[in-house]
Amino acid sequence: MKEILQQYASYNTWSNQRLIDFVQPMAFELLEQQIPSSFKSIHSTLLHMWDAESIWWQRMKLQEVVTAPSANFKGQARDVAAALSHQNRLWENWVNSATDSALLHVFLYRNNKKEQFKQPMFQVLLHVFNHGTYHRGQLVNIFRQLGIDNIPATDFIVWSRGKK
Repeated sequence: MKEILQQYASYNTWSNQRLIDFVQPMAFELLEQQIPSSFKSIHSTLLHMWDAESIWWQRMKLQEVVTAPSANFKGQARDVAAALSHQNRLWENWVNSATDSALLHVFLYRNNKKEQFKQPMFQVLLHVFNHGTYHRGQLVNIFRQLGIDNIPATDFIVWSRGKK
């Protein structure tokens, strides 16, 4: 189990970094342009991705008060991208150093509606990494709606082929 989680953590970091590198040179106006999607812009989609990973990180670390980074964030999309990249590395480092018992550990947390749940850590990790995949797909759709091409591939198979 640990090996697959390590692969997903590494893949999550790699694929997000590919898109982060892709958006870095984009004009502010393009990053903020509103497009019909779950989140209204490239910036807001990246911000949601960071929020979600950070919130799960805080829950896993048993922080009493869980706060979305967006609650106090005033930066631009490039700042969000850097913060998301940092959060990705935190997850990857945690998985790489986790013991089997840490991955199987069942922990208690509350969601945003204050509902209480207990789940093993490995399920949370799979959710976090799958969530990133979902929103990377949305980013690709936003790019296409904006007429942007040459979008980098972020498929798991592309990552795995490069690991030889």
